[in-house]
Amino acid sequence: MTRSTTFDLGPQTRVVARLAAAVPDERLADPTPCPDYAVRHLLGHLTGLATAFRDAARKDLGPTTDTAPDTAAPSLPADWREVLPQVLDELAEAWRDPSAWTGMTRAGSVDLPGEIAAAVAVDELVIHGWDLARATGQEYTPDVTALGAAHAFLLAAAEDETRGGGIFGPVVPVPDDAPLLDRAVGLSGRDPSWTPAATRPR
Repeated sequence: MTRSTTFDLGPQTRVVARLAAAVPDERLADPTPCPDYAVRHLLGHLTGLATAFRDAARKDLGPTTDTAPDTAAPSLPADWREVLPQVLDELAEAWRDPSAWTGMTRAGSVDLPGEIAAAVAVDELVIHGWDLARATGQEYTPDVTALGAAHAFLLAAAEDETRGGGIFGPVVPVPDDAPLLDRAVGLSGRDPSWTPAATRPR
């Protein structure tokens, strides 16, 4: 994402917080579009990434920003219903500081410019918001500005030959006239038509 102005991540963090709040305990073991994640793992991942990108915005570098993503399924804190909306609010507030978008910072143990860290954070919120909504049968309307930024970031990544096409896996072809959300989801390596039933044995 090439930044000309900063923007507020708050509308998208509130969308994700509302989705999470509506997840009943009995759905925590349900499958998600992330093959190795159940709903509980996805919520754990959202909690961790919100914390990490909050600290990246603050330039508060340490364990939360230095830990590389791994293949282990994230654990879900027992108090996640209180912690997740809190850290999502803190994430949005941290990125309201213009200095967060400038200079260098770190996330996932990778040093990167502030505006790129913001792009990654927005992309995570938009795509994992879709994951959570689709896994739990909720309607999903991401913030328009956040969706546009996420799509631009994913498109640039897909067109970067050094990455091998896409950053989350092979791009899923989606018609050019499909809704922008579907195109972003396809660029993230997901099938926009995914449903929980698709993962169940026949």
